[in-house]
Amino acid sequence: MSDIPLRPPEWAPFRVAPHYDPRPWGYCDLRPWFDRLAAGDPIGEVWLTGDMCAVATGPHAGTKLGDLFHRFPEPLLGTGAPSPDSPLLIKVLFAAQKLSVQVHPDDAMAQRYGDPRGKTECWYALAAEPGASLALGLKPGTTLEDLRAGIHDGSLESKLNVIPVAAGDMIFVDAGTVHTIWPGSILLETQQNCDLTYRIYDYGRPRELHIDRAMEATKLKTRAGKVAPETFSDRSVLIDVEYFRLERIPAGKWLESERLRDSQSGRSQPQGLAYLFAAAGSGRIVGQDLEPIGLPPRSITCIPAAAPPFRVENVDGLDLIRISPKWPAGISG
Repeated sequence: MSDIPLRPPEWAPFRVAPHYDPRPWGYCDLRPWFDRLAAGDPIGEVWLTGDMCAVATGPHAGTKLGDLFHRFPEPLLGTGAPSPDSPLLIKVLFAAQKLSVQVHPDDAMAQRYGDPRGKTECWYALAAEPGASLALGLKPGTTLEDLRAGIHDGSLESKLNVIPVAAGDMIFVDAGTVHTIWPGSILLETQQNCDLTYRIYDYGRPRELHIDRAMEATKLKTRAGKVAPETFSDRSVLIDVEYFRLERIPAGKWLESERLRDSQSGRSQPQGLAYLFAAAGSGRIVGQDLEPIGLPPRSITCIPAAAPPFRVENVDGLDLIRISPKWPAGISG
């Protein structure tokens, strides 16, 4: 038997190192979720798949994720992707204070101003304190004139649709939805790879507001709201919309030896890029000729379209979220 260690295949699954993004409304101590203390400003967002995030394991270790996608789009994305960009920006949000009241543009508006895509997103509540809530959309009957008046006279919060948040909730945030997050929950955010945010109201913080663009982006009615999961024998589909699909796979349920299985029909079909997020517990990826790849708590692992067959093993109460991008017809990426 050879003593030469296995060299991972070029497109074996690989972990991505997080980027810690300071925000005035964030936390100074992210433990126990992440072993991170803020050196200066509080940390509000942990970017798991940002273009600046570095590949942490495998042959491409040290490469920035955005650069890797532009150099090797087909083995990462598969065929048919509309652009070589990394399609999803995945974050964990830590709100110790209220975020700004804000809105994101849809694809059409973003492209009108020279950006490739808008920002539709969703939030999965990893944890929530009793009484946690957020604002999602405007109360019925609110007009754009009411919204503008509320910005100027300080009554904006009274026009927002406030909803409670509990651990395990999935919340869809359609582009054009006025929204904000209030303290009390820790959210896994999945969004189009775009960081266009138009701030409407910022609770007195000295940051730029974008009221005119926000008013243009705002839609009085959207599809935003809580989404009930679809439960199957081996997983729950948390959300399945035009840009992304999220599935929750409880400990010990992911036992297939290859990743081509369609969980709803049982049929095999080609798959593209996916990410595996260890929401709790730990596991590992194993496969023939693969060095085992650890899945520590709160880590994210990229599964390229060209990845060899593998399986995921539960090591210690692994609670796995699989996140897959989707591309609706006519969207440029």
